[in-house]
Amino acid sequence: MEKKPIIEFSDVTFKYRVQQKPTLKNINLKIYPGEKVLIAGQSGSGKSTLAHCLNALIPCSYTGDMSGTLRVNGEDPSKLGVFGMSQIVGTVLQDTDGQFIALTVGEDLSFALENDCMPQDEMFEKVDSVAEKLELKSLLLNAPGDLSGGQKQRVSLGGVMACDVKILLFDEPLANLDPATGKRTIALIDEILKNEDMTVVIIEHRIEDVLYRDVDRIVLMGDGEIIADMHPDELLCKNLLPEHGIREPLYVAALKAAGVTIEPETHPQHIESMNIEPYKDKVHSWFHSVKQHSHETNSDVILSVQDLTFGYNSEKQILSDVSFDVKKGEMISLVGKNGAGKSTLASLICGFYKPDKGKILFKGEDMSSLSIKERGERIGYVMQSPNQMISKPMISEEVGLGLVARGADPAQVTERVNNALKICGLYPFRNWPVTALSFGQKKRVSIASILVLDPEIIILDEPTAGQDYSHYTEIMEFLRKLCLDTGITIIMITHDMHLMLEYTDRTLVLTDGKLLMDTSPVNVLTDEHICDRAYLKKTSLYDLALRCGIDDPSEFAARFIDDERRRGGRTWQE
Repeated sequence: MEKKPIIEFSDVTFKYRVQQKPTLKNINLKIYPGEKVLIAGQSGSGKSTLAHCLNALIPCSYTGDMSGTLRVNGEDPSKLGVFGMSQIVGTVLQDTDGQFIALTVGEDLSFALENDCMPQDEMFEKVDSVAEKLELKSLLLNAPGDLSGGQKQRVSLGGVMACDVKILLFDEPLANLDPATGKRTIALIDEILKNEDMTVVIIEHRIEDVLYRDVDRIVLMGDGEIIADMHPDELLCKNLLPEHGIREPLYVAALKAAGVTIEPETHPQHIESMNIEPYKDKVHSWFHSVKQHSHETNSDVILSVQDLTFGYNSEKQILSDVSFDVKKGEMISLVGKNGAGKSTLASLICGFYKPDKGKILFKGEDMSSLSIKERGERIGYVMQSPNQMISKPMISEEVGLGLVARGADPAQVTERVNNALKICGLYPFRNWPVTALSFGQKKRVSIASILVLDPEIIILDEPTAGQDYSHYTEIMEFLRKLCLDTGITIIMITHDMHLMLEYTDRTLVLTDGKLLMDTSPVNVLTDEHICDRAYLKKTSLYDLALRCGIDDPSEFAARFIDDERRRGGRTWQE
């Protein structure tokens, strides 16, 4: 007997009420019970709209014109409504903070059950069972806001699992997690799929990270249509991902750069289990034909951190004896697990807190006597969440706020705001309200509002979180060009290992408040011990080099990154 799909789109077209053209165009898609399907695509490709159809946010919350038929577990979402669909589809949002409604983890897990008037004994048993599966039992009395990123995600997941849903829908589950926690999240999703009677749909553009565990199919979307619906082994052999603005796994990109034609039967979904034998000779030839990696940096120190120690209270030290120099025009990545002290270090440099011990020097001068405003004229800080920074309703007003506060001439404000918006790709939206923008666009507004002030150092907290590969590249290319053209110095707090490898000159690794390493990104991401301690993820270029019998995996990774920049028309220093 033929298996019935649990999700079936038949010729579904949807146009938002406020738009002229459809966002989804003739979607035909079947997902079967027990499958794990990854939906990928650039911003604006329609993948989030597709997800909104599954949980009935379309048409119940987002109105528009819909044609065709959609059935989820045999039901019509538009008839069941958001509440009815929440019993079938459990949605775990990208911004987990927006999903919490209770004061403790236990209350949050039981919230939906209480609304259903479940008997108390049964409810306690259910919450206990879900907490056990997700390793949350020791956190039931904690406030959700006090948890780490990975723990918050497990609480969000527990809240929907408690309702015995049949489908789990994850909206960019890796966006705000460190690499090791991201790996654990993907492993947890895989475990749930195998142990529970569920179907999993993941919306994510970080393909390599999701492929840490098997997926049955990748559905690639572009311009509201399904471009491809294939097994990962098939899709990775083609060039469809980069052609539609999605980053290929690094080992796949390296094999293609070496002139390899990847075949599906070699199972490229995982580098660890892929059959590399047919490709070894070409990889070796390529490695010996490309230029050796070399890199020079400016010798002028612009920022010097000396023996920095800090704790929010006397009981717990956040940073301990941290020392490093930053040179003019460098792009530096600051990495480490959630809670390692990265954001605290940035706050100390900006003067939001005073260190318990140690000094911070700007161009050789101690900054301890400078006010936050005076430091802000030299060092700009772009927070991780744009919602923490934005305070004006209109985009141009928000970007010009700092200049207005400094008493700049109105004509100069308009000119500089327009320039910053052009640089960040937001000029066409200059007269829009901020609320009309996506998360990624708001991120660019927050970067523009700092750039307009012309600082000498910019600290960016997770600059690419929530950005697809196309927008990520746009912003990073802009920042790189800014470095080359103006000599501005950029420090990036990031969980993005691709960003760290491709764009930064040096990496500072923080773990438990101590500086573990200060070296090149390649040296960090090819050191298994450091990656384990700092919750990073060893680059797959390292695994590819070892499996091809190349003795120096660090040099292999460095040469590939250099070669990719050259082929992409990008260079470190010009």
